[in-house]
Amino acid sequence: MDYKIAICDDEQNQIKYLSGLVKSWAGRCGYTVRIVPFLSAEAFWFQYEEEKDYEILLLDIEMEQMNGIELASKLRADDEMIQIIFITGYPDYIAQGYEVAALHYLMKPVRAEKLSEVLNRAVRKLHKKERSILVWCDKDCQRILIHTIVYVEVFSHKVTIYTTDHEYNTKRSITEMEQLLGGDFIRCHRSYLAGLKHIARMTKNAVVFEDGRSIPLSRGAYHMANQAFIQYYKEPYIEETGRTDR
Repeated sequence: MDYKIAICDDEQNQIKYLSGLVKSWAGRCGYTVRIVPFLSAEAFWFQYEEEKDYEILLLDIEMEQMNGIELASKLRADDEMIQIIFITGYPDYIAQGYEVAALHYLMKPVRAEKLSEVLNRAVRKLHKKERSILVWCDKDCQRILIHTIVYVEVFSHKVTIYTTDHEYNTKRSITEMEQLLGGDFIRCHRSYLAGLKHIARMTKNAVVFEDGRSIPLSRGAYHMANQAFIQYYKEPYIEETGRTDR
């Protein structure tokens, strides 16, 4: 596998150190990596507007002019695929990390084994985002990326798949769809499946998505759905301080 990885830090020595760790990790895993260094957030953003194929970004936070949080916010408005890993000497920005869906928050000095662990998680997430399903819609076979599916609805023996920008109608059952989509979706109602990555919040009777859409949440499914939602975001975020509340 080939990966394009950017390292953005205003200290040249830090870039050199991180590049060495990334190359060692790639060698052990049998990956080919292209590492592109940037000494400022502005430099990365200027290049990104021309080349948007970066898959992983190791990003310092404390930089002059545009800082890492500001850059991450701009990136997220344009790209939900890139895996952002904050690397900093300051533990004061964890809350902002949540807001830009950062994968992890590593404290300097970065340990090789910890960076390797986080890079492995980044690769797994990238692979997960590439997963797709094939469904028949009328006479056409459609390939749908699973990470784009917000929710699935069944009505009168017809299943409608709602993605971030489209709707697909098929004759599969809701149970078949549940098995096909896997563990990142929850059965929140007898007629609905909800994509965990798109959920903004839950009330006692509704699942509300990030784009403002909502679907019913049955009373009997609330506890299970809420636990699945919490667990989905429970991966370790910053072990260096003993926290595990990603």
